[in-house]
This record gives sequence, C-alpha cells and structure tokens, in this order.
Amino acid sequence: MKFNTLMTGTVLSGFLAASGAGAQELVVLDWSGYEDEGFLQSYIEKHGGPPTYSFFGEEEEAFQKLRSGFKADVSHPCSQSVSKWHDAGLIEPIDPSKIDLWDEVNAEMKEAFKFDGEYYLIPSDWGTTALTYRSDMVDPAAMNTLEVFKDPKYGGRISLPDNVDDVYALAYLATGTQDWSKATDEDFAKANEWLRAVHPMVRAYWADGAELAQLLTSGEVIVAWAWNETPTTLAGEGVAVKANRETKEGSSTWFCGYVNLKDGPNDEALVYDFFNTWLSPETTQYIVNEWGYGSGNETQMASMGTETLNGVGLGEIDVPILAQIPMDQQLREKMIAEFEKIKAGF
Repeated sequence: MKFNTLMTGTVLSGFLAASGAGAQELVVLDWSGYEDEGFLQSYIEKHGGPPTYSFFGEEEEAFQKLRSGFKADVSHPCSQSVSKWHDAGLIEPIDPSKIDLWDEVNAEMKEAFKFDGEYYLIPSDWGTTALTYRSDMVDPAAMNTLEVFKDPKYGGRISLPDNVDDVYALAYLATGTQDWSKATDEDFAKANEWLRAVHPMVRAYWADGAELAQLLTSGEVIVAWAWNETPTTLAGEGVAVKANRETKEGSSTWFCGYVNLKDGPNDEALVYDFFNTWLSPETTQYIVNEWGYGSGNETQMASMGTETLNGVGLGEIDVPILAQIPMDQQLREKMIAEFEKIKAGF
C-alpha cells in the first residue's frame, strides 16, 4: 500500500476529523497521496468536492489509530492487514449490490477477504516492487540479481522501504522463498540474516514515494527496492531511473483496497459513492497512466492492452513472483518486531 508523490485534494488533521468536523463529509483514513482528485472525479461531480482525509504512514499506525477511537468512514489497508482489522472488529461487511461494477472486480482479490459469506474489501490498487536503479550511475548489466544490495561498491547508496511487507518480500526472494504463506522458521531466519547483512549498506529506509524520488533524483541513492510508481514517474520527468522485475530471484506484487469502517460517522451512501468512483473506468485509466499502478477492476485493466501495462511495469513476466498475499498474523507480528531491531542495528 502505498504512497504517491502527488499531493492534492482536501486534508484535515486527525484531530479535527476525530472531533467530528465536516458533518456529512466522508472521512477517509488513507495513505498520503491518495487524495489525488484524479481518482475521485465522479464523487466530486456528485458531491461538489472531495472527501475529508486524514493520513497514516504505515498500516500498523492506522490500526492503532482506529483502535484508540479515531472515527472515519473508510480506510485503505493492504492485503496482509485486512484479516487483522476484521478480527479486531474495526470493519463492516460490504454490500455488493451497491457496487455498480462488482462483476468486473478481480475475483481472486475480492474472494480473499470473504468471511462467513460476506465481503470486506474493495480491491482498489495493486502494483509491483522490484530492483530499481539509476541507469546512468551503475552498470545496468549488473542489475540482474538482488545480490547487488550486498555489493560493497553500492555501500551507502542503497535505499530499502521502511515497510515490513515490502522489505521482507525482498529478503525472502533473495534467500529463495517465493511464497511467504509457506515460510518456515528457517526461512524467516534466513531472511533476517540477509536483511542484517544489507543494513550497513543502506543510506535510508524510504517512507514514501516522494522521499525515494528525491533520493534517486539527487543521486544520493542509486540502487533501491521500489514500487513501480517510482521508475514510471521519474522516467517521465527525464530522470535516468529504470527497474528490473526480472532479476534471477524475481520481484514482488502487492494489492490494497478500501474497507467500510465500523460505526463510521457519516451517511453510508457516501461510502458507496466513494467505492464506485474507485472502480470506475475513468479511475482505472488514471491510476494506470498517471501512477503506474493497477486497478482492482480487472475488466477495465484487460481493456488497456499489453503495451500499456508492460510500459508501467504491470505486464506478465517469466520469473519468480512473491505475491504479498495474506499470511499468518503471528508471523507478520514477528516480522514487524524483527525489522525494528534490524533498523536499530541489532
């Protein structure tokens, strides 16, 4: 899940949103950047303006914010967090009869979060995470393996995501695990060992797309593990940044979506207007062409053509892919705790 460099739309602080300001304005707890009005045109046309936004930097932060009593109508977790939010009683079922294009939604994504016969996630966005580099500052021929992250010649000029799911996707791939839902304790230990070996090489753990874009543009960082948004956006700005999803170890995919939060403060009709704008053909076109991400509307994605999808890093590839599917929550909690130790140098 994920951040973008665009920053438009209406922003309200968590304090104001939690205190109930903006009656009958949909309150969305989201990743920074997703307030981009390009996603929301039909909603804005119907309601005269965008929703009210409050932001989080990582899903655990959002989870704790909601657990502490923050009130919002909609939020935006990624696949690994939905079960945890459901088990904590934070989300309500979604009524498919109120989703205009429900039959066009990616079946695998929506069925993954069907609990007791009811759906809990609107799949809204998905993307890839891969080896990304300054093609004018490294030897592109060397960028065919994830072992470049351990190469001393790049020491101090590497950036990894400050995101437990993406960073462990990298570590598992690098150590030979391609399905983390089947990871053993030994696999987990190997991934931790790999991350500890790479940690001294890291210039920065990037927290959002804007931060990584700045690091790559300046040349402070020349090798990174990044969402496909980054090379798509920077290449469009004339920066010599490329990605290789087809290293011998492979790359990763992720997907996120919107949930209907329990006891949201505003009219639920606004929630479904918001869901419907996210699944519209216009929003699918926008997220692919402007962000380089995919939409949960599988029918509309198929209509965009192979050339377009390959161009933004969403096409089919013939190497291992670690899909960031739901995993055992006990394992994920261990990942969270271990990653904090690794970043602290332990």
